[in-house]
Amino acid sequence: MLLDHLDAQLESSRRLLKILIDQTDAIRRQDVDAVLARLTDVQAELAQRDRLERERSGILGDAGRELGLDPEQVELDDLLLLAEPDEAAAARLKSAELKGLLSELARVHGHNRVLIRQELAFLDHLMRALAGQPEGGYTPSGRVYAERGPTTVDTRA
Repeated sequence: MLLDHLDAQLESSRRLLKILIDQTDAIRRQDVDAVLARLTDVQAELAQRDRLERERSGILGDAGRELGLDPEQVELDDLLLLAEPDEAAAARLKSAELKGLLSELARVHGHNRVLIRQELAFLDHLMRALAGQPEGGYTPSGRVYAERGPTTVDTRA
């Protein structure tokens, strides 16, 4: 059961990583439709991961009852006390691989967020330039400036 669950977690993480890498490519190509399609793919995979998380909670709950621990306290080493030695060795390898994949997922996701923010900042700049709206900036001394319109209204007319 544990190995099957770890395999399912690994498969899901690999799919999610592929989606995020494809999203990176779409962002760089400025392919809005592809970016949105990858967001839909991410949402579908996250629904699958919710199911896996419920399964994980069940495994931890079962192990906790058998070991006399609260499910929140059960760690991999505790689970492996209930496994055969060859299953325990395989579980350790799969768990290490999963940790690496999750780390890579976090890195790629963070990178995509930065890319999207850069694209949005460029669009904001472009829209302001097209609308003739001034943008603030820094002088060589480090002071911030922005062109301002009149600050008072002449009501004598």
